Amino acid sequence: MKLAIIGASGFVGSALLSESLQRGHDVTAIVRHPEKITVTDAKLTIKQGDAEDADQVAQLVAGHDAVLSAYNAGWTNPNLYDDFLAGSKAIEKGTQQSGVKRLLVVGGAGSLEVVPGVQLVDTPQFPAEWKAGATAARDYLNALRENTTLDWTFLSPAIMLVPGDRTGTFRLGTDQPVFNEKGESTISVTDLAVAVLDEIEKPQFIQKRFTLGY
Repeated sequence: MKLAIIGASGFVGSALLSESLQRGHDVTAIVRHPEKITVTDAKLTIKQGDAEDADQVAQLVAGHDAVLSAYNAGWTNPNLYDDFLAGSKAIEKGTQQSGVKRLLVVGGAGSLEVVPGVQLVDTPQFPAEWKAGATAARDYLNALRENTTLDWTFLSPAIMLVPGDRTGTFRLGTDQPVFNEKGESTISVTDLAVAVLDEIEKPQFIQKRFTLGY
């Protein structure tokens, strides 16, 4: 397949890039700073682009089989909420303009329900420094659910997304966190990438959200 990865130099994006190339896909990495990508591969093309510009996104992703978005407006960005929403909507619009039908967005865990009707981001113990980004991802998921044109999928990671090994062994869920026997919801970024590529290759969650954990 021919895949476009937006934000391919970040924590999540670099894992998606590695997994995609490992599986033999042709990859276009779309990043603001191309020099941050040090991987070299015959199947890799690196393009500079602004994810917040829908027309630019449309031009860069045209002709691909799927767009994988690991867009992040920056955790220390004082305008994180607005920028994340604007960028995510621009990626969605640009993908639609380009004629590519398949869009997979890696969002946040904040919109997962810890008990029925209560989302993680609304609980008292949710860290204040993550609230703007988590709320933006939740609100974007609600907006994306209104899109009936794209074959979109939204992936909420486990509550704890950490560096770690690629095991290929995890469990999937939908709207509630996946907890292990210790009551922890965790996944390595490399295994998250496995789940993303599994979903791209054999879709199970078209126009749906899913999550995962050990």
